[in-house]
Formats: sequence, structure tokens, C-alpha cells
Amino acid sequence: MGDPKGFLKVPRKTAGYRPVEERINDYSEVELRLTEDERRSQASRCMDCGVPFCHWACPVANVCPEWQDKLFRGDWYAAWLLLERENPFPEFTGRVCPALCEASCVLGSNDEPVTIRQNECSIIERAFEKGYIKPRPPKARNGKKVAIVGAGPAGLAAAYFLNRAGFTVTVYEADKKAGGYLRYGIPDFKLDKSFIDRRIAIMEEEGVVFRTNTRIGAGRFGFGTAGMDSTEINAKDLENEFDLVLLTIGAREPRDITAPGRENTGIVQALDFLSLQNRTVAGEKHTMNPISAYGKRVVVIGGGDTGSDCVGTSNRQGAVKVTQIEVLPKPPDHRPPEEPWPLWPKVLKTSSSHQEGGERLWSISTTSFTGKHGAVDAVKACRVDWTLKDGKWIMSEIPHSEFEIGADIVLLAMGFTHVVQEGVAKDLNLELDERGNIRTQGSFHTSNPKVWAAGDARFGASLVVRAIADGKSAAEAIMRTLGSGK
Repeated sequence: MGDPKGFLKVPRKTAGYRPVEERINDYSEVELRLTEDERRSQASRCMDCGVPFCHWACPVANVCPEWQDKLFRGDWYAAWLLLERENPFPEFTGRVCPALCEASCVLGSNDEPVTIRQNECSIIERAFEKGYIKPRPPKARNGKKVAIVGAGPAGLAAAYFLNRAGFTVTVYEADKKAGGYLRYGIPDFKLDKSFIDRRIAIMEEEGVVFRTNTRIGAGRFGFGTAGMDSTEINAKDLENEFDLVLLTIGAREPRDITAPGRENTGIVQALDFLSLQNRTVAGEKHTMNPISAYGKRVVVIGGGDTGSDCVGTSNRQGAVKVTQIEVLPKPPDHRPPEEPWPLWPKVLKTSSSHQEGGERLWSISTTSFTGKHGAVDAVKACRVDWTLKDGKWIMSEIPHSEFEIGADIVLLAMGFTHVVQEGVAKDLNLELDERGNIRTQGSFHTSNPKVWAAGDARFGASLVVRAIADGKSAAEAIMRTLGSGK
């Protein structure tokens, strides 16, 4: 490393966020960027640790120490070359990844890891600014054609690597634009959609064909087109036309709640709420029912990232009160003993959205909803206790702990379940597991030898970076099976 003792001289410094009073009035990105000198100084903290656990923890196998060293030395071009060798989309992971690498950084054992995620984002943005990133279409095609169904992070990653290996790649997307959860799930204040457009434009110039607003069969592959007219392609025709079909359709069936009063209006899925706001910011035409938090009391059920995004969006829309409830207990502030370094610790995460206002409650179970004239007006809940018994956590309601929270809108942010409709699965001769995900045999193979699956479609809802990694691995497996032609 350039400065093996840099971590002893330089304290960890993050870029921080724009002022709350400014950022809650717009949907521009909230995270700031350090100066070039500050960023290089942060890169100097990457110590000569011997075993790079950051590399071990990263799903896309980033060679973090190597490009940190190049960044420290001011060689942005070399840093970018090393970064993009493993990660096709650092501009995405550099903004929305929870940074599994940082939890496994040797300095992370003392809660002061290297700012790997922000360093990564700085490198890729400098590469765009300097013109390092240009379309690089393959010199020749290998005669093999691959269809990718779903233009989310897994599908984009697979298309990126397959196209560069000489495959003719067509990406089908049910929605108006490519991006999947990146575009229609993550708010603009965390990921500006211009960065997606910028990358898609490069991939198109490199030869990837995107066919958006296109459904495969009668199933809802992807988010759908918000009621707009779309083209429909027979699933079997797709199978016959291409050498291989890769399904990267995500896990988009949201978990629902069956508590009494669920039929009241105003209880909506978080993704519908977030997707509608993203479409509004983008100026997209749609036929979705309007959902606005302006002047309303909002209750978000679910304490994860999607719930946090609902908090930030509700505040920007002008909610009078936002309450986020989570059935699990409040995580500790620091790494618990049962999750020692370099494992990923389940600790309290306070996002930029949480800093903007709202109340957070833990160990709360929703029991029912009340309504007036058919519209929700309160969430009834109780406090719960968690005890460990025979290696399993058991939840029990605390007697006489019932209470209610006034609500005009309830946003369900409880995760996702199955992804594939049975009719489409039957058309393509696919087997589904008990959750409705596509059952794969070995790695990416399904029960249909010409149809593979990758990303959330095969292992359930997970992180963007894991979807990218799985798309990358699927592309490598396809190359081995069909031959890259190189």
C-alpha cells in the first residue's frame, strides 16, 4: 500500500448529506461528495492488512485494496480499470449498496472502516468526467443469441458481460424504461435516474438491444407498464428464437397483511407508493391511482430500507406525521458479540430519511385497522416480546399493551415473496419452489434446459449488489455452456 500507516494518521470522514431543510423540498440526491484531496486521504486509510476481508465480503468480488491504492496515488484511470473489471455498475453500488465490504474491513472491527462505498462512487464519477468510459462494442459476434427477460440489476449485469463477450443480447422489459427496482423502487434522492439512463445509453451503443414496454406471455414479468399499452410476446416463441433465455425478473410480489380492516382504502403497498413518485419525478404518463401523503398521517409498516424510503418520500410530499413500526426488536448500536468481525452485523441503521423526521417504533405487531366511511383512520397494534427457545426466536404479545396510531395512509413495506405466475411457469416448463421463486438445478439451470434464472427470481428478494453479482455469474456460466467465441 502507498501509506501502510495512513489509518493511524487519518480519521474516517464521510461526505455527509445536504442540509435537511434544503433536501426535504426536492428529490435531488442527498449525499455530498468530498474533494479530490479528501477522497485520496480517505483511500490512504486502506491498510496493509494481509488478508482483504473486504474482497471476501463483496458479492461482486471487488479488489478494493488495489484500487484504493491507485486512488491514494491519484491514478484515477488505473483505479477505474481495476474497479470496472469486477463491477459493471459502480455508479449504482456506490450509491445504494449497504457496503458489506466495510463491515468486513479490518478497521471495521473498531467501527471505523475505510469509506469504500464512497471511494468507489468517486472513482466511477471521475471516470465519466474524464471521458474514460466510452462505448466498447465487441470486435466480433459469436453467432449465439441470448434473451434476457427483466432489465433490473441482474439482467443488466448479465447483458453487460454477455454482450462484451460477443453474444447478441436482447433485453425485454415490461415497464416503460429499463432499470427495474433501481428506477422504480429506489427514490431519486438516493439514486438519480440520469445515472441509469447514462449507462443504458452506453450499453445500447455497444450493441445491447432493449425492448421495453414488452411483456412475455400473460405473466407480469417486471413491474408492468402502469396500465399503458404494451407489446406481448409468446413465451414459447422467445424460447424458440434464442439459444438461451435468462429470466431476471426479480421478486416483486409484495407481502400483504391479513389483519381485520385491511379492506379499508388508504392501505397500499410501499412499492406502488414509491414507484408512483419516481414516475412523477420522471414525468412519465401512467394510469396508476394517485397516492399522496400531503397533509396526512402516514404509518409505515416495515423497518427496512424500503420502509425508510417511504419515510423520506412521505416527508417530501408534506406528511404531517410519519411513524415507522417494525415487529422485530430494536437493533443494537454497535456490533453484538454473536456477530463478530468480519461477519455482517445487524446494528441500528439510521438513514438520511430517518434524520429528516418521523417516529420509529420497534417490537410492534399490527393487530387490525379501523376506518371511517371505508377509509383507514388508525392502526391498532400491541407491543411484543422476543425470547430465544431451542435456537429459535419466539414472538409473544405483551398483555395489556394495545394502542393505536392515527393514520390516513398505511404503507406496507414488509418485503417480497413469489415472482412467477403459474401460467407462465407452465408455458416454459418451469418448476417453482414453495415461495414461488424459480427452482434452479445446480447454479442457474431450471427444469427447462433452454431457460435459466438469475438474481432475485431464483433466490428471493435481496440486495442490488447481490443481484448484480448473480447476473455476472450467470453470464459467465452461459459463456462456459454456449462458448464465448474467444
